[in-house]
Amino acid sequence: MAKVERVRQEVQAPLDAAELERQAGQGWKMVAIEWERELPEAQTQKLTEEVPFGLQVSADAGRLEENPIEREALFLMMELTIQDGPYSVIAEELNRRGYRTRQGMKWTPISVFQMLPRLIDVGPQIFATQEWQQRRKRMAVAGTK
Repeated sequence: MAKVERVRQEVQAPLDAAELERQAGQGWKMVAIEWERELPEAQTQKLTEEVPFGLQVSADAGRLEENPIEREALFLMMELTIQDGPYSVIAEELNRRGYRTRQGMKWTPISVFQMLPRLIDVGPQIFATQEWQQRRKRMAVAGTK
C-alpha cells in the first residue's frame, strides 16, 4: 500500500479556485473539509457530556480511561443484579464496601436503578473479561451451597 502524506491547513480566508488548483498542481487532493462556528452561550452548555461511570479523563486529557474504583463498583452491581438482588440490597452492599456515587453520596436504591442504562451499555465489556469469568465461577459455587 502506498504511503500517504496528510497536512492540515488552517484557513485564513475563503478558499478560491486558484488555491485549489495550486494545491492540486502539487499533487494534493482534498479529502475533508472541517467547519466551525461560534455558538450562543445557551447552546454551549448542551455540548458538555458527563464522563460515563467507570471511566475518567486521562492525565493528558486526550482520552478516557478506566477508573478502577468505579469499575469495581460496576462489576459488583452487575454481579448482584444477576443474583436477582433488590436495589436496596445492592445499595447496602456498595455502601458496606465503601463505594460512593460520583457526588460522594451513599448509594440508594434509586441511584442503583439510575445505573441500569450504564450497566446495559458496559455489560458486554464486563462479560468478556477474565475477571468476570472468575466471578461467575464463584457465584455458581456460592449458589450451590
